Amino acid sequence: MKGNPFFTQQRPGLHERIFKLIKFRTMTNERDKDGNLLPDSVRLNRYGRFLRSTSLDELPELINIFKGDMSIVGPRPLLVKYLPFYKQEERVRHSVRPGLTGFAQVNGRNNLDWDARIELDVQYVQKITFLGDIKIILQTVGKVLKRSDIASGEDQLVMQDLDKERAWMLKKEEEEKS
Repeated sequence: MKGNPFFTQQRPGLHERIFKLIKFRTMTNERDKDGNLLPDSVRLNRYGRFLRSTSLDELPELINIFKGDMSIVGPRPLLVKYLPFYKQEERVRHSVRPGLTGFAQVNGRNNLDWDARIELDVQYVQKITFLGDIKIILQTVGKVLKRSDIASGEDQLVMQDLDKERAWMLKKEEEEKS
């Protein structure tokens, strides 16, 4: 891939403070004739699939850990645009630093629906222990070595974005205000 090998994106961290997440770039910026990004499946090349299938695309997040934006274990930092779509009880996921790996990652990762994934994040925050973190780290190493539950591209966008899945929440709020 030509150009900058890094991809940065704004993500909410501890107490929903926004930070720049750093990853290895796995997709091109190819666009159609109207300037719209092509689908992810078209922009993800062989190099990107390899990085994702080995989880090496996450390695630059160690910089985020050294900077104090992230922890080794914690809920994965999701997109900023998802912030309005968390249920009140789910916001607790932002009371700890986001992690390079987490409870949801070792219990299904991309094979979970949003409710299950976020519920595991909440369970982690409520029961956080040093030994639990060690267990999650060891399980993560096993999953990475086996390449299990890793989205490599073709299977990645099966799940709808959280903001689209929970659009009803904003509609309900608007109706309640009227």
